[in-house]
Amino acid sequence: MAASSYAMQSILANPLIRISSGSRVNQFGVPALHMRRNVGLRVRSMAKEEQPSEPAIPVTPPPSVEPKPQPVSAPSPKVSTKFSDVLAFSGPAPERINGRLAMIGFVAAMAVEVAIGQGVLEQISNGGIPWFLGTSVVLTLASLIPLFQGVSVESKSKGFMSSDAELWNGRFAMLGLIALAFTEYVKGSTLV
Repeated sequence: MAASSYAMQSILANPLIRISSGSRVNQFGVPALHMRRNVGLRVRSMAKEEQPSEPAIPVTPPPSVEPKPQPVSAPSPKVSTKFSDVLAFSGPAPERINGRLAMIGFVAAMAVEVAIGQGVLEQISNGGIPWFLGTSVVLTLASLIPLFQGVSVESKSKGFMSSDAELWNGRFAMLGLIALAFTEYVKGSTLV
């Protein structure tokens, strides 16, 4: 506010600016200002005349600062490949293998139920045991081979397809299989 007041006072006090008597007033209540043309106004350059050049002082570059070496990321900790560590209760294999089997089992059970109309218990009793055992052996071996080679599941986990997502999907599939079998048992017929 003070700056605008100062600017307005300097405009009104300037002798080169005059307010005409019949001028109109703008929206702020300030009369329109007209500037007088001063024909005798000259502009002079304030630049210095060329002087003899002085010897240049050599400029030494600043001492070079060597970049600090970036620390090399520590290698990921080595995963134990001992049989007892891989298949321990809190090891990487048991829940993952059970979850993978449950995911395949749930999808297969629902597909057979929709296609043929057999419930989970009927599928197992009508020749489903060899299929279950064969699938279990193949998936268990496929899951254990990388773990025995020292590859962790977290190292292959990126973005949307993370190792945690696989664990949660496996847990939901296990619950789904139990719920499907229990519902069919209580109901006495297939779910679909």
